[in-house]
Amino acid sequence: MRDRLRTRFRYWFDGTMDRGTPALISWLALASVVLIALASTLVVLFTDTDAEGNGGWLGVAWMSLLRTLDAGTMGGDTGSPVFLGLMLAVTLGGIFIVSALIGVLTTGLNQKLQELRKGRSRLIERGHTIVLGWSDQVFTVVSELVEANQSERRSCVVVLADRGKISMEDAIRARIPDTGSTRVICRSGNPLARADLELVSPDTAKSIMVLPPEGIDRDIDVIKVLLLLHSRQWTGSRPQIVAAVHDSENLAAAQLAAGGSALVIDAEDIAVRLIAQAHRQTGLSTVFNELLSFVGNEFYFREEPALVGSTYGHALNAFDLGVPVGLRVGMGDVLVNPPMDTVIGPGDHILVVAEDDLLIRLCEARPAIVESAITSAPAQSPTRDRTILIGENSRTAKLVTLLDSFVQPGSTLDIAAPRQPEAALSATLVNLTVGFKVCEPTRRSSLEALDLGGYQHIVVLSDDTIASGPSDDRTLVTLLHLRDIEESLGDPYSIVTEMNDDSNREVAQVTKADDFIVSTKVISLLLIQLTENRHLHAVFTDLFNPEGSEIYIKPASDYVVPGAEANFATVIEAARRRGETAIGYRLAGHGEEPPSYGVFLNPSKSAPLVFGSKDAVVVFAEGEAAAVSDDGRGR
Repeated sequence: MRDRLRTRFRYWFDGTMDRGTPALISWLALASVVLIALASTLVVLFTDTDAEGNGGWLGVAWMSLLRTLDAGTMGGDTGSPVFLGLMLAVTLGGIFIVSALIGVLTTGLNQKLQELRKGRSRLIERGHTIVLGWSDQVFTVVSELVEANQSERRSCVVVLADRGKISMEDAIRARIPDTGSTRVICRSGNPLARADLELVSPDTAKSIMVLPPEGIDRDIDVIKVLLLLHSRQWTGSRPQIVAAVHDSENLAAAQLAAGGSALVIDAEDIAVRLIAQAHRQTGLSTVFNELLSFVGNEFYFREEPALVGSTYGHALNAFDLGVPVGLRVGMGDVLVNPPMDTVIGPGDHILVVAEDDLLIRLCEARPAIVESAITSAPAQSPTRDRTILIGENSRTAKLVTLLDSFVQPGSTLDIAAPRQPEAALSATLVNLTVGFKVCEPTRRSSLEALDLGGYQHIVVLSDDTIASGPSDDRTLVTLLHLRDIEESLGDPYSIVTEMNDDSNREVAQVTKADDFIVSTKVISLLLIQLTENRHLHAVFTDLFNPEGSEIYIKPASDYVVPGAEANFATVIEAARRRGETAIGYRLAGHGEEPPSYGVFLNPSKSAPLVFGSKDAVVVFAEGEAAAVSDDGRGR
């Protein structure tokens, strides 16, 4: 019976010890009380004179407490041997208890710090932006959100990923040392787990961005997160949710998982469209990077009562700072580059390209139009393309099909790669004739055998069968070979290449390629824009849809006389007469100067402007094959 009671007591005692630091402190406090009470009672019982001289039981208890907390207090004690012996026992017991208490507090504090370092504490924020998942895109996302929130006194970005909190914070701090007024908070957890999702307070968030993780199952993870968010019981209004899938075949499944509660974009389709458009009008990626980022010019919706009743064409030169590019009719449809006679009605919002919404203002006096500078010559007619794709990947077949819709009938396209892309070669095409040449892109002799002088455009595709870093390294070697071959041939072709990492773009500038398409960065920027303003989804859908209005970089000679002094207001008027909206220009002489690479958007409308024969104008226009310049290269 005694052994049973002892076992049960030990089990109970062990259970209380498992409760952590509070339980240990409680046991030490109880031991202190017992020690002080026992010592005080013994002093009263066995030393009447010493007990009375020190204030009775309560006085002795107070003395015992002081000796428990500070062993040095005993140094001045006087009395009988029994009293001194009891005080010594209390002091020794106090040394043990205080030492144990210090150890318990130190251990408990360390454990609490470790818990905080794990990033498992629940967030209490409101109006924050949540980023679910971790990849190289997170640095672009955080830096752009920091830029977007510069005008706010207090903003917060929360990253939830299945990584260590400290490692995430260190990585972000290394890449983005200055976050301004934006606090970046990391939480460690699996975005696919409902309990971990609750750590970042999704009910009070402004927006949620789902980033695809690294790996072959990234789209599957995105779809599962969208399912989790859609099935969640939300309190209050649901935040804006945006996500991207990298395989077009998974788009329908992702949209079904989102249940209409999230905006899902097709990253693969957008990447292909960027390459297809940019290969004939280099500099387009720079235009998109600026319009989609929060550095420089971006899209804003603005209601302007003073322009109600005016036509869209009349409003093009109505702003001192900012260029109109479209209309949102009430709170409904968004029209990009609508017909020039479209009337602006009450409640309509003008879509404006500007540096900041605070800088958009109507001009007091419209800038002068230099009629003599507007060209009367017809626009240059598109010509047949001769293009070669060097390398191939999973997007080749879709790219070939899309190129067929952009080029003129009778154009040719050759694919030079180590292996033959059967799907691309068997596609049903209308305007293109597709051929295949065996080529090892990193070998100089293999590239020289392609007879590159017979092509106008070269597109270098990244190899998606290997990691992004080595793939960019191979692309860099290919570009160096191509540029050296071009110089020996007398500059006959343009080079557009696909990169995986935007940081490699600066390194690759030594190759002097005409344009770089970093699709991962464009997708990140697109997601950020949608988290800030969901109405822009209709704008981007129109821009990336061949049937809508797209961005073109056309020869400046189509609008103004080369060498004639004009201004950008004159360029806008010349484009208006062609049913197009001009938003900027590209100066060929500055084409290799970062970060704008010769592209200037939303310039001053009244400053003097003289175009050369190779300069170009950036316009919004209805889908058509991009016009080419005099040398047939579209540069």
